[in-house]
Parts: sequence; C-alpha cells; structure tokens
Amino acid sequence: MTERRGPIEPSADADGPPPELPGDRRPLIERIGMAGIAVVMAGLFGTVAVAAWAGGDAFLSVMAGIGCLMTAWVGALTLLRG
Repeated sequence: MTERRGPIEPSADADGPPPELPGDRRPLIERIGMAGIAVVMAGLFGTVAVAAWAGGDAFLSVMAGIGCLMTAWVGALTLLRG
C-alpha cells in the first residue's frame, strides 16, 4: 500500500476549466444579487423573531434573531469581500 503525502496536483493537459484561485472575486452584479437575497432572508428571520417575541416564545425569538444577524453578516461579507 502506498502512502499519500499531500494533494494531487492536476496535470497540465487535464480537461476542464482551470481551478479557481482563492483571490478571484465574483462580479459586482452577482455580489449585489446575493446580498439582496441575504437582506430578504434576514428580514424574514427578523419578522419571525418579532412575532415570536410578541407571542411569548423567547427561545424561538432568540434563535430567529441570531439567524437574522448571521444572515445579515454573511450578506455584508459577500458584498464587501466577494
């Protein structure tokens, strides 16, 4: 049995697109679209948080609030960092 020591590098004559480099950024329109989707989802989470709080369900409210904050955070990172 042979032992592997690290990732296998693709050969120069391999078919298919070249691997995406870590420094590549998405186009601005794509980042804006994805951030827009994140805003909608964060709004839905926020609505659930407010409704749950008004209904007296503190646990659901906290969990939905955390979901709202995390979604907004990822949307901002998507827009800024790409």
